[in-house]
Amino acid sequence: MKNTVKSGQSNILIVDDVPANLMILSDMIKELGYTPRPVVSVKQAQEAVEKKMPNLILLDISMPDITGFEYCTMLKNDVKTRDIPVIFISALDSMEDKVRGFRLGAVDYIAKPFEKEEVSVRLSTHLKIYQMQQELELYNRRLHKMVNDQIHLAAEEQKNILRALANLVESKGDESGSHLPMVGSNSRLLALSLQLSPKFDKQITSSFVDEIELAAQLHDLGFITISDSVQFKKEELTMDEWEELKTHAEIGARHLEEIYKHSSKNDFMKMAIDIARFHHENWDGSGYPRGLSGEEIPLAARIVKIVDCYDVLNRDRCYRPAFTLEKSMEIMRRENGQQFDPDIMEIFEKVQKQLKCENSR
Repeated sequence: MKNTVKSGQSNILIVDDVPANLMILSDMIKELGYTPRPVVSVKQAQEAVEKKMPNLILLDISMPDITGFEYCTMLKNDVKTRDIPVIFISALDSMEDKVRGFRLGAVDYIAKPFEKEEVSVRLSTHLKIYQMQQELELYNRRLHKMVNDQIHLAAEEQKNILRALANLVESKGDESGSHLPMVGSNSRLLALSLQLSPKFDKQITSSFVDEIELAAQLHDLGFITISDSVQFKKEELTMDEWEELKTHAEIGARHLEEIYKHSSKNDFMKMAIDIARFHHENWDGSGYPRGLSGEEIPLAARIVKIVDCYDVLNRDRCYRPAFTLEKSMEIMRRENGQQFDPDIMEIFEKVQKQLKCENSR
């Protein structure tokens, strides 16, 4: 855990194998109002850092076993200590040593013998810089959290509006109001099951599973523009009526694209657009609106197509009563490889009995 530097509380770790140097620097640091923590080896320094994180480290270069350069490298490679300012102390005053120290991540260099004024200025300067860096990092974390919270809030508000809009469309034809929630929860369950398959595990992430539950419920959003006389006609549709009905896929996708254009960009909206536009595409290319086939059809749309068809078959429609579960599965098996992705159908058949269903006969 990083320290925030406060006046009078700064603790400074001094690493030097010469006791006289430790005494001199400790006395100077005390007089400057800081807390000195003298140690004679890197081993002791590591133990001191574990006990309490220093606000600054004065590090001798020439030490036995592990040199100051080596210990500085260790500090900068550790995420817990890499931001602690390190000032080298040494009787060596060559430009080569200084350049090497700076390249390793040191912030400054104090030559022996020590001058109190020089030590005071360098410590004060780097402690203030360190404090400002810590305060800036804290501010950035808070700002990042605040922005993320606002984005999350906006996304949730957007989803609530879309839920309400989808429910408005659904209420026209489903008095129970259960179709959309079932399509959503069953799409999530099927996606979770596909995640365990080697064929789909790389495509279906945890976020994919979370997003599809709501995105699936927007699949028929385009029906809001389709006339009731066509949407709920009990007799066979004419060619013109059928063409009107099919427009709901593109219309729903365009409505969602318009919302997506004027809102914060997120993967949920992109998935919802794909599902709305392509959930009537068929695996063999005979579907609509674009006649896509196979894996040209987005995975989320292929999942929702199966779940949506299953739910529609198992509930009463204005033109027919609900099929039994056995009959529904028989119909879907006949369409496997034509309407439906065979690999998804294979998993679907294994989990079908776990899916929620309006018709449990």
